[in-house]
Amino acid sequence: MTILVAEKNKHTRNALTDMLKHQSDATILSFPDSPSALAAARSQEIDTAFLDVALPEIDGLLLGRYLKDLNPNINLIMMTTKRADAFDAMNLRASGCILLPPEEKDVLGEMRELRFPTAAAKHKRVFIQTFGNFEIFADGVPIAFKYSRTKEILAILVNNKGVQTSNGEIIATLWEDDGDPKVKTSYLSNLRQDLQNTLSDLKLKGIIIKQRGSMAIASDKVECDLFEWLKHRSKSRYLYLGDYMNQYSWSEFVHSELDELSYAEDEAN
Repeated sequence: MTILVAEKNKHTRNALTDMLKHQSDATILSFPDSPSALAAARSQEIDTAFLDVALPEIDGLLLGRYLKDLNPNINLIMMTTKRADAFDAMNLRASGCILLPPEEKDVLGEMRELRFPTAAAKHKRVFIQTFGNFEIFADGVPIAFKYSRTKEILAILVNNKGVQTSNGEIIATLWEDDGDPKVKTSYLSNLRQDLQNTLSDLKLKGIIIKQRGSMAIASDKVECDLFEWLKHRSKSRYLYLGDYMNQYSWSEFVHSELDELSYAEDEAN
């Protein structure tokens, strides 16, 4: 569990951090302002956030909205010196609201009554199926893209197991040597935009890690049968039965690798 604390007062911030450390073994990230807190939330998943309503630059309520965009299941606990702010916290669907300076009993009470229990907060919204046909789900529903090739791009990134994949590699996999390179580059641009728009509409930020001229799947942001099986093998909740991304011929090399690993696993047991 990862808890974010955004509190402008250093003494209050340190005191709250100490309280939280005493109550759990969670990772605590502590910041004096909203920009640094938001930057941290963009790089890792935050389960619970204690936010001072009166933060400078970006107030705590607006910061809370940004954090909910990044993780709809985040537990927001607003902190204020004004009881009237509790109404705004309710409109934000916050998990709770406490008065400053915080008392340990209040902090403990909020941690016991989180709006989203830890199991739900840690649940990844995206599930990727590779055993059998490739499919990607958000909240249990298959994601529909404007172009079928967009889904295939995601399959390529998963097949590469989180490694940055260049635009050239994606083009070569999708079309091999067929067609005008300039046309394919233009089409890839449309596919990347479709990918970005679709994930953004579903509030699935951070699933794709983009660098100049390349992309990768953020393996820590998704649940995937391939990644789980490679990590845990016979102890994985997913079984590899010899089928892998059946609709894509280019998956044959990883398919062969999985067959070899599965055979070696069976021999060892």
